[in-house]
Amino acid sequence: MANKRVVIAGSGGIGRAVGLLLREWRAEDIDLVLADASESQLQGAAEFVDTQGRGTIDTVVIPRDGGSPELEAALSSSDLVLDCLPGGLAPRVAGWALSHRLHYANLTEYVAETNQILAMTQGADTGFALQCGLAPGFVNVLGNSLYQRFCQQHGVEDIDLMKMRVGALTRNAEAPHFYGFTWSPIGVATEYVKRAVVVRGGETVEVDSLEEIQTLLIDGLAYEEATTSGGAADLPESLAGRVQHLDYKTLRYPGHWAWVRQQLRAIGEVPDRIQQLQDRMVSAVPQMEDDVVVIYAAVESRTPTGRHRLDAAYKVKPSTFSGRRLRAIQSTTAAGLAECARELLTGRYKGPRLQSQIDCEDYLDGPFVGAIYGKPMSEKLQAPR
Repeated sequence: MANKRVVIAGSGGIGRAVGLLLREWRAEDIDLVLADASESQLQGAAEFVDTQGRGTIDTVVIPRDGGSPELEAALSSSDLVLDCLPGGLAPRVAGWALSHRLHYANLTEYVAETNQILAMTQGADTGFALQCGLAPGFVNVLGNSLYQRFCQQHGVEDIDLMKMRVGALTRNAEAPHFYGFTWSPIGVATEYVKRAVVVRGGETVEVDSLEEIQTLLIDGLAYEEATTSGGAADLPESLAGRVQHLDYKTLRYPGHWAWVRQQLRAIGEVPDRIQQLQDRMVSAVPQMEDDVVVIYAAVESRTPTGRHRLDAAYKVKPSTFSGRRLRAIQSTTAAGLAECARELLTGRYKGPRLQSQIDCEDYLDGPFVGAIYGKPMSEKLQAPR
């Protein structure tokens, strides 16, 4: 049987991480095609994923505009495209997959681009898995899994509350911003400015980001949560009528939200608000490598036996695979994308594939999520020594 051939569009931190995970997957040999607009980026990525894993590694340059014979040849000989490029390019890359009848999976939290891909891939012959990273991605599957378990345990179909929380943080942080960049500054600025989709009183609505700031304790440590854009994926729509209150919020160290809101007040309501916030943050906030990702999800509701809550929390630190160090944000984002790739390569799915449609048990017990996330903190504490 021929190896599966996967194009990874974007050879930055996440593209390299997902390539490394796929190379280390022992259930199947994977041939990789790394694609990027930068030839130097491609060379570095090829060296990074070239471990003792099985399968070939090729590279192809992505033209800034249009296509090329080399890119067309790479796409025509492949089975799947994993889109690790900036979210604004997602419809372009999805179009490649659609025209070449390839499976496709992406990471973006951008709502407009996601809706565009949903519209263009209705009735497609191949599968298009959307928003497959960390948030959106893993945290949505986790929240949906808790919802299903809660309903089964308590004999209900409707619940009062679902919370999904993620913080991509540095180990240490200083005043005044109490933050360090661990991933894309433009992604951070975008989720801080664009509006968030939530469920309030059983109705799906949009609210401003950086609102409803509250303190949350996870394993005894205090974080501040605030509404941000994109992290809820399609759960507000898929659970419509079955949940009264649902939201995704981003976790930060106390003090960060106050500093960001101060920057936004100074910027004002201007057309380039996202870019101005990014510029201000980049000038003040350092890029840092030593990171940690904190994830929390919970469901809560009244039941025939009283009020109950079911929750789960994870804390993921940097890890090493085949001598390659992956930052926590790299590995947690790449693991979700790799699980969706595994699912698509079975060939069982056609058309759009949203986070609410993923088999929660298969995903959470999958080889990539299992290797990176492990078990929730509560289960680790209860495990025998």
